[in-house]
Amino acid sequence: MAPLVSVLLPYRQAEETIEEALESVLAEREVDLEVVAVDDGSTDAGPSRVARIAQRDSRVVPIATGGVGIARALCRAVASARGELLARMDGDDISVGGRLARQTEALRRDPRLGVVGARVEAFAAGPVGEGMLRYVDWLNSIITPEDHAREMFVESPLCHPSVMLRRSALEQVGGFREAPWAEDYDLWLRLDAAGVPMAKIPELGLRWRHREGRATFADPRYAIERFLEAKAHYLARKLGSARPVAVWGAGKTGRRLARALARNGVPTAQFVDIDPRKIGRTAQGAPIVDPSRLERGRQTIVVAVGARGARALIRGHLGARGFVEGSDYVCAS
Repeated sequence: MAPLVSVLLPYRQAEETIEEALESVLAEREVDLEVVAVDDGSTDAGPSRVARIAQRDSRVVPIATGGVGIARALCRAVASARGELLARMDGDDISVGGRLARQTEALRRDPRLGVVGARVEAFAAGPVGEGMLRYVDWLNSIITPEDHAREMFVESPLCHPSVMLRRSALEQVGGFREAPWAEDYDLWLRLDAAGVPMAKIPELGLRWRHREGRATFADPRYAIERFLEAKAHYLARKLGSARPVAVWGAGKTGRRLARALARNGVPTAQFVDIDPRKIGRTAQGAPIVDPSRLERGRQTIVVAVGARGARALIRGHLGARGFVEGSDYVCAS
């Protein structure tokens, strides 16, 4: 018997897009599904439009919170959902046909997987910014569990409204929760810390709408500084105290991450840089050294260089010298 997929769809002020979002999910007939549509404090016509669709399609389950924020709205949705498989969707995005069926099959084929995302396409009423396009290209390049584990501290590797999760995996890490930073990145970091594998189907699964006022741009928890705090919080736990830490990057990006790691109890023993003007000096009381000074097994390296293309070059350099990503070093920018 095919498992029930519960689609968790919180929305607020989405009257212009909620019908298209709902219909794009309901058009999928290859899986047994329900859509828990959570009105999180709307004052527009969105809830009435959802109610009209629910009247003709019993798979739609409307609930309302009064406006508690996305994390608590998702908790309410989970409490109302009947499925073991929990898919995500937002009220202004468009699910691409077949996504849920392919994600269900991916989870069936590999019982180890706790989360399966999808490739996404960003769109907007006007041009999508270059930074967002680069992010989407990067996100879409991450497919396997190994990819996700390797890239976890670079940036959030999954588009939240594109994913399907096992309820058991979500419960294992305490469910959705409010955090000082983005609630979705916090969830991926908690799952990673718990050793839960994550992957993506290699097909396009979501058209991801970007518009003025979206939380990605407006909520202070999504600010770059908060992402840095999230990385440092979980990375410090991963690094521990077994070996000293060397931060590769004595520029702004590396120094900021080093300060954040120090606030989480992990000081930087040395900085690594290729700029001859920096080598031999100190930063935050730690020496700045040439990469040739690194010895495998003597330290754990955190790669934190913001220049485009630098991460690939550093990976190539370290790999050629026998350093193993994940044990000898981790990329965090």
